[in-house]
Amino acid sequence: METKVVKIEKPAEANIIVGQTHFIKTVEDIYEAMVNSVPGIKFGIGFCESSGACLVRSEGTDPELKALAEKNALSIGAGHVFVVLMKDSYPINVLRAIKEVPEVCSIYCATANPVEIVIAETEQGRGILGVVDGARPKGVEGGSDIKWRKDLLRKIGYKI
Repeated sequence: METKVVKIEKPAEANIIVGQTHFIKTVEDIYEAMVNSVPGIKFGIGFCESSGACLVRSEGTDPELKALAEKNALSIGAGHVFVVLMKDSYPINVLRAIKEVPEVCSIYCATANPVEIVIAETEQGRGILGVVDGARPKGVEGGSDIKWRKDLLRKIGYKI
């Protein structure tokens, strides 16, 4: 077995969700989950088919995000993995709906941070061992950090 690291390419303002599923209809079902959660949402999905033709299947509402999701899915190259790239919305807006898609098995990350995917490669194929999401903590939050966090959540409309 060989391990590799795949750096995800994404615009700085985009969010990403990486997960694993088990069926070819994933791209259509996640598409429906996304548009039913946030009308007018901009996103792209790339899905690594794991049998048959073994193609990256894709859908989306934004051609650039769709192409980038395809590229990232192909770079990861692990069976039944999906990549969702989205703009002008947050994973919190769609994550519950994606988790409720019957064929979705797990979510590896949902973030706006830089992401690296740790891959195991065997003779059979590839699998995700884990995800590096952002940077290491620099310490523990203090009073001003708590105030900043609470102010941010209210500013972006997630708390009253």
